[in-house]
Amino acid sequence: MDELSNLKIDLSDTIDRLPTMQNGKLIQRALETILRLSETEIDRLDWKILSASIEDMERAFETFNPYRHIRKVAVFGSARISDTTPEYRLAQDFAQLIAQQGFMTITGGGGGIMAAANAGAGAENSFGLNIELPFEQGANKYISGDPKSIAFKYFFTRKLFFLRESDAVVLFPGGFGTQDEALETLTLCQTGRYGPVPLVLVDRPGGTYWRDWDSYLRKNLAATGLISATDFSLYTMTDDVRVAAELIRNFYRVYHSSRYVGDLFTIRLKVPICDRDLDLLNREFGDLVASGEIVQTTALAQELDDVTADLPRLVFKFDRRDFGRLYQMLGKINLMGGDDCLDTHPESK
Repeated sequence: MDELSNLKIDLSDTIDRLPTMQNGKLIQRALETILRLSETEIDRLDWKILSASIEDMERAFETFNPYRHIRKVAVFGSARISDTTPEYRLAQDFAQLIAQQGFMTITGGGGGIMAAANAGAGAENSFGLNIELPFEQGANKYISGDPKSIAFKYFFTRKLFFLRESDAVVLFPGGFGTQDEALETLTLCQTGRYGPVPLVLVDRPGGTYWRDWDSYLRKNLAATGLISATDFSLYTMTDDVRVAAELIRNFYRVYHSSRYVGDLFTIRLKVPICDRDLDLLNREFGDLVASGEIVQTTALAQELDDVTADLPRLVFKFDRRDFGRLYQMLGKINLMGGDDCLDTHPESK
């Protein structure tokens, strides 16, 4: 039996089972999209892009799925940094620290900062999202051959999984690629398409790489009204990897995760907050609420089947205009709830 005959049988079987499959409606939607495209006049290159990107995603979904409930930190930085530099040692020390806290590390799988982070975390706590390039980007020895090392055809699918799978982003100095990753992550945080997650910029002690970058944003973007002053709450700069690791840990001290349920923004908490603190949030962050107020509740009806159904919630109609202010609010929430919040490890989703 040839491959086409096998495909016909598999498709027919899948279509018959759609009504009973857990995600049958979404699978049907994907199949319908491909069918509609097959009836258009897109060319061979378009089909190559579509099929290769789906294959990229297939490999990534399968690789990450067993680890979906473990928090992960994406580490970005230059592939050209030598292993004798302070930045390399800092990246290695940082990855070792967060591995000790129970987080896994995601890097681009290459040399420099990426190799340092994979070395610090160890292969068992590492992912390497490599990219097929004619130079520079071979897999480093700390992740090469590991089943958690993935070779991507396209940058856009690779970047999708960096952010989809990460619960924090840490950037060390780097070139165009690092700058691209920093600005794209900021753009997605600013527009609410990613996060909320901690975004930390790490420099060598006394270094000016990120301070100069920050000054550029303040002088040329904020001062001219191209970004808001609250956008600077989306990231934190430090030259101490212990501070960087603690910033990430504290981000998940009380805050667990968030999602939209219809027009309601739901913030899941590890522990409930007291009425006094709830009143404080309404006074200080009422500008984020489109109508009504911030209320504390149990899981909404649409969330009862969710793995977080037992967690308390803060629920309100978020106006979705100022995500920098939302980050400020989360910072305030993480100061609430009492010392027992740290008893639950933050790496458990």
